[in-house]
Amino acid sequence: MDIKVLIDCWKACCYVSAGMIYLYDNPLLKEPLKKEHIKRRLLGHWGASPGISLAYIHTSVIVKKHDLNCIFIPGPGHGAPGFIAPVYLEGTLSEYYPQFSQDEDGLRNLFRSFSFPGGFGSHCTPEVPGSIQEGGELGYSLSHAFGAVFDNPDLIAVTLVGDGEAETGPLATAWHCNKFLNPVRDGAVLPILLLNGYKINNPSLLARVEQDELLNLFRGYGYEPKVVQGKEEWEVHEAMYEYMKLSIEKILSVWDDARASKKPFRPRWPMIILKIPKGWTAPKEVDGHYVEGYWRSHQVPITDVRQNEAHLKILEEWLKSYQPEKLFDDKGRLREDLRLIFPQGKRRLGANPHANGGLLRIPLKLPNLKGFSVEVKEPAKVYYENTKPLGRFLKEVLRANPENFRVFGPDETYSNRLYEVFEFGKTWMAKILPEDEDEGYLSPFGRTVEMLSEHTVEGMLEGYILTGRHGILNTYEGFAPIVSSMVNQFGKWLDISSDVQWRMPLSSLNLLLTSVVWRQDHNGFTHQDPGFINAIVDKWPNVVRLYFPPDANTLLCIMWQCLQSTSRINIIVVDKQKHPQYLDIENALRHVEKGIGIWDFASNHVEEEPDVVIASCGDIPTKEAIYASLILKDAFPDLKIRFVNVVNLFRLTPNTEHPDGLTDRDFDSYFSKDKPVIFNFHGYPWLIHRLTYRRTNHPNLHVRGYRENRKIGIDSTYLTSFLKGRGGITTPLQLAILNQIDRFSIAMDVIERVPKLQGKGGSFKDKLKSMQIEALEYAYTYGIDKPEFEG
Repeated sequence: MDIKVLIDCWKACCYVSAGMIYLYDNPLLKEPLKKEHIKRRLLGHWGASPGISLAYIHTSVIVKKHDLNCIFIPGPGHGAPGFIAPVYLEGTLSEYYPQFSQDEDGLRNLFRSFSFPGGFGSHCTPEVPGSIQEGGELGYSLSHAFGAVFDNPDLIAVTLVGDGEAETGPLATAWHCNKFLNPVRDGAVLPILLLNGYKINNPSLLARVEQDELLNLFRGYGYEPKVVQGKEEWEVHEAMYEYMKLSIEKILSVWDDARASKKPFRPRWPMIILKIPKGWTAPKEVDGHYVEGYWRSHQVPITDVRQNEAHLKILEEWLKSYQPEKLFDDKGRLREDLRLIFPQGKRRLGANPHANGGLLRIPLKLPNLKGFSVEVKEPAKVYYENTKPLGRFLKEVLRANPENFRVFGPDETYSNRLYEVFEFGKTWMAKILPEDEDEGYLSPFGRTVEMLSEHTVEGMLEGYILTGRHGILNTYEGFAPIVSSMVNQFGKWLDISSDVQWRMPLSSLNLLLTSVVWRQDHNGFTHQDPGFINAIVDKWPNVVRLYFPPDANTLLCIMWQCLQSTSRINIIVVDKQKHPQYLDIENALRHVEKGIGIWDFASNHVEEEPDVVIASCGDIPTKEAIYASLILKDAFPDLKIRFVNVVNLFRLTPNTEHPDGLTDRDFDSYFSKDKPVIFNFHGYPWLIHRLTYRRTNHPNLHVRGYRENRKIGIDSTYLTSFLKGRGGITTPLQLAILNQIDRFSIAMDVIERVPKLQGKGGSFKDKLKSMQIEALEYAYTYGIDKPEFEG
C-alpha cells in the first residue's frame, strides 16, 4: 500500500469533515474564501473527526485486502463529520441520498445538510448508512460491537472507543465482553482506543498515565495492545497500516485454529491504541491559544470567522492546507486512485447489511403455547410461579432458533425462574472449575449471556438486535432504572429509523422486569422501585409498549406476541413468585389481544350498570383487588361490582395519543361515565392519572399504587406503629397494607365511595380495619403472612 495515497485519502476525509462544519458555499475553494461562504450558525464537532476518519480509512484498506465482512462502530461522542465524510467518499451516501452526488454540487449539498435543519446531526444518527448507534450518549460502542458479532462467525466489528467514552461505567465494564466470545461460533471485535488526550474541557484520564500502565491495563483485560503514534503523519499511518494488518491476521489465525479443531479457546484478542492529537491537522494556535492537540478543538475550533477577517484567513489557510485541488478533480469527484482504496459493493463499511439489520432478520420459529400453559379450571384456585412456564417456553425457542436468539441478564436468570433455558448453557469463555459441573451450566456454546452489569448485557442485546437477530433481557425491576437512559437512546434510534425508508424493521427489544417492587421479602426498601416504567411511558407511541400480565398464561401470550413484533420496546412487568392463576390459555390469548377485559368471576351483577368499578393492573395489585371484590360480594350481595383488568397499560390512553389507546366511548364502556372507580396499580399512582386525565370519568378515578413515602395518608391511629423499620424486611401483605393497595384498604375505599354503602357499611369497615391490624400483627410476630390471608 502506498502510504502517500492513503494519507491523501485521509486528508480528503478531513477536508470534507471541516467543510461540513464551516462551508455553505464554495465547496472546493475555487475562489477566495469570503464570509458569505460560511454558514451563519457553526455547529459540529471537529476534535475526534480526524481520528474517526483515519480508523475508517485503514479499516477500509484491510477489508479490501482480505475481502472481509466488517462493520465500523464509532464510539467518540458527536463524531459524525469524521464518519460521514468517508461514507460519502466511498460512494455509499450518494446511493442512499442522490442529492449528495459525487461532484461539486453534491459536495455543496452535503456541507449545507450537516448540522442544518432537516439535515444530518453531529452524531451518527439512523439516517447515516453504516451506523448502528448514535453516540449521543457515550459508553455503548463496545457492548454493541460484541453483541453484533455473536453468532456471526465471519463478521468483524472494528470499534473506535473515545478516550472520554472510556471513562464511562458502561464502557469500562464492556472490555470484559471478550470473556464471552467463542472463535468457533462468533465473529471478532477489534477495539481501537482513540487516545487524543482531551474531552470537552478536560484531559482524558487514560491519556495521562504512563504507557506501561496503560498497556498493562489492557493486558489485564485480556487483550494484546499495540500503540500507534508518531511525530509525522506518515509515521502514524505506516504504524496504523502495519498494526491493522497484524491485528486482522491474528483474528483470522484464531478463527482458523479454532474452527479447524472445533475446540473453542479464549485468545488474547488484538487491540490498537491510536495516540494522535485531538483535532489533528487544525491550526496549532489561534490568537496565542492552543487549538490542535487541546480541548479547544473539540467542537468548532474557530467560532467567529464571519465576524473576524483575520480568523477567516486562518480558516482559509487551514482548509487549503489539505490541497483540495489535488484531492478532487475539476467536477468535484474524489481522485480515482483514492477511490480505489475503498472496497466495493456491500463490503464498503457504509453499505454492510449488518448495519441495517432488518435486511438480515429472519422471523423466529415459535412453539405452540398450549404445551407450556398452566391448567386453570377455576379462577384463583391454582397457584403457580408466573415466570416458570415462560422459562420452559424460552427453552424451546432456543431449541428451534439455535443461531439467532439469545437470553441476556445480569446474573438473575435463575433467580427469575427462567432456569430451564440453561439446558442450552450459559455463554462462558473464561476458566471453568470442576465444581462448575454442579449446575453451573457454563459452556462456550451457551445461549444465555449473563454479566453483572445491566449496561453491558443491555448493550450486547441491542447489538444483537441491530444486526438482525432476536433476544430478551431479564432483570430485577428495582434495577431496571440503571439502563433507563440507555433504553431511551435505543428508543430514539427505533423512532427515527421508522422515518428512514431504507432502514428495515428490527426485532423488538424485549425487557422482562421481575422480582418486582411488591415482593421484596428479603431485600426490603432498597429493591423497591417501579420507576423504570415512568421513565419510558411518555416516549414514542409507535415504539413503546408496557404490559402487566396478571398470571402465567397471560405472560406466555404476551411474550409470544412480543417475539413476533418489530421495532418496538416491549416492557413486561411480572412477579416470579407463586400467584393465583385466573385464565386458561385460550382466554389469556383473548385477554392479551384486547389488552383490557371485564372479569365476570370477580364481578357481581355483571349484566347491570355497576355501583362501582374495581380495576387492576399488575399481578399483585390484581390479586389484592380480586380478594377485595370477593370480600365485598360476600358482605354486600346486592352491590353491583364490575371488575376490570388492564394488561396493556396504553389501553388507558386516548386512541388519538397512542395506537393501542381506547376511544372515549370504549373507555366509558369499561369504566362508566359517572361511577366511582377504584384502580389498583403496580407503580406510582399518579401515572394512571397522567394517562387518563382527559377521560370523562377521571374525577371519579381513585388510584392506589406504590408510595415512596408510606407515612402519607396512613391513619396514624392504627397503622403508624407498624411503620417501624421502614427500610427493612416486609411480608407481601404487610407491604401491600403499608402502601394501601391491600384487599382491606380497597374494600374500605369502596364502602366510602358508594353512596348506598356509606350508611350500612360502617360496621363492616371497622371489621376490615381489625383484619388489617391482625394481618400486620401476625407478620411482625411470625415473619410471614397469616395463612388464611395468603389466598
